[in-house]
Amino acid sequence: MTSPQAATVRAGTGFIDSYFKISDRGSTLGREVRGGLVTFFTMAYIVVLNPLIIGTVKDGDGQFVGGGTDPGIAIAKIAVATALVAGVMTILMGIVANFPLALATGLGLNAFIAFSVASKMTWADAMGLVVLEGLIILVLVLTGFRKAVFEAVPLQLKIAISVGIGLFIAFIGVIDAGFVRRPQAPTGPPVELGIGGNLRGWPVLIFAVGLILIITLYARKVKGAILIGILATTVLAILVEAIFNVGPRTADNPGGWGLSVPKLPDHWFTKPNFDTIGAFNLFGSFGKVGVVSAVLLIFTLMLADFFDTMGTMTAIGAEAGLLDEDGNPPDSQRILVVDSVAAAVGGAASVSSNTSYIESASGVGEGARTGLASVVTGLCFLISIVLAPLVTLVPYEAATPALVLVGFLMMAQVKGIDFDDLEVAIPAFLTIILMPFTYSISAGIGAGFVSYVLLKVVRGKAGEIHPLLWVVSALFVVYFAIGPLGDWLT
Repeated sequence: MTSPQAATVRAGTGFIDSYFKISDRGSTLGREVRGGLVTFFTMAYIVVLNPLIIGTVKDGDGQFVGGGTDPGIAIAKIAVATALVAGVMTILMGIVANFPLALATGLGLNAFIAFSVASKMTWADAMGLVVLEGLIILVLVLTGFRKAVFEAVPLQLKIAISVGIGLFIAFIGVIDAGFVRRPQAPTGPPVELGIGGNLRGWPVLIFAVGLILIITLYARKVKGAILIGILATTVLAILVEAIFNVGPRTADNPGGWGLSVPKLPDHWFTKPNFDTIGAFNLFGSFGKVGVVSAVLLIFTLMLADFFDTMGTMTAIGAEAGLLDEDGNPPDSQRILVVDSVAAAVGGAASVSSNTSYIESASGVGEGARTGLASVVTGLCFLISIVLAPLVTLVPYEAATPALVLVGFLMMAQVKGIDFDDLEVAIPAFLTIILMPFTYSISAGIGAGFVSYVLLKVVRGKAGEIHPLLWVVSALFVVYFAIGPLGDWLT
């Protein structure tokens, strides 16, 4: 006889399976939970890194984020708000769009705002620009323009975007782990193996062990291979730090840990401070830098957000096997709406624009196929608001091996590109190589679009170009020329 409690549990599980279409997408509840945890572990660094980027920079009025003159207070506030917005928006992505995609403060954009924008105005003014940018993108989504642009992209260019992102995240993995670095000498190659061409330091060894472990487990088809690899490598890293006292990576200690030192914290809980929520001035920037400069800044932010997400959701959908015959993910309109709202919400919370994270691919590599994984990731972010010290236990070197493996999995899609057709092959090649080479998804996409249009024109096939690709390619030409154009206009 079935107990009422067991029947209730089965009914609840059945509702979750039906709502998120877990069985329909060939997944299981366990895979979704593991995938959500893996995604969190591979992107939890943002809770530590974002405050260090934007919380230590003074704005045009000489104030730190949220006002005041104490960077320590600003860092604490930003950490809380970063985790809060990431958690809420990632859960929203899972529930509304049912897609295994997590969101958080966008790296690159946050540095651009901190070092190039905030110095010209107050931080609240800069966040007002971010809110405006997010609202404009939301309008473009609701009018169908953003989705129409996405669907106008040829299938093989979409494949190239996925492959390029695969190389990009693998590059992020080896760079963040210190396996590949910029040379310390002012002359020489732009990057090199380890330090001076040699692998040195315990953290690099931890990365290598983690990569070998994850590859071995994956090749053996062990369930939870990536999650097991991250957790096991983290434990090893904690032991190494306890024994050898490695310390953080600095100029005097180049063999140290990349971001967070894996050691048990003195306290496990923190009291959150939400003072930065709502600390933005919507139109303050126009009075500080002028209308023309403000509009150019909004355009720069908007174009980067617009196409980063397009590339990310394509890559995630391809890796998860969720794309249709035209290379479009399911419910792409909902994905884009949530992402656009996230950009505005990030500005409203003073943590910079929030966007979709390519690290979500690590969760997909673990088996995630639905929005339930995003819900799990989002809940982890919310928990990290009070358990922030626990987040710092996972160092770069333990999480980044997952990115290298997933990069390999995404690279396998390159076989879908016809390299005998120059009109596709050259744009695809530029898309693929420029993402890691420029450290920018948008730059790779832009180069691919512009070169695609150019080759069609020079070969007398301008009539085959979708009208929206003409528009987007022209916008990218402006985007690439934004520096000299801004100097000329101002």
